[in-house]
Amino acid sequence: MEDVDARILGLVGLGVRSRRVVVGVEMVRAAAKKGTLELAIVAPDASRHSREKVLPLLAAKGVQVIEGPSAAALGAAAGRETTAAVGVIDRDLAKGIAGIAKRS
Repeated sequence: MEDVDARILGLVGLGVRSRRVVVGVEMVRAAAKKGTLELAIVAPDASRHSREKVLPLLAAKGVQVIEGPSAAALGAAAGRETTAAVGVIDRDLAKGIAGIAKRS
């Protein structure tokens, strides 16, 4: 599982640098509302409040959700201390991350 997490985090970091990933619950919510979100990765250790803010909206919009690496690991990949969620707005990057997650 660690190898899978490392590969997902590597792609998240690449996406952040290329501006194809949005970071944080509010940014993920905004992208979902605009209809530009392809995939969301939510940290399993995110607070209940953060999860309640983002998961119902993602389900309503039909956005695929992956329960991914920890908030600290997601944050590190995104250049922050921690983050509860990241959203992928690039279709090809989303397919790549989903494919890695599915194989685990």
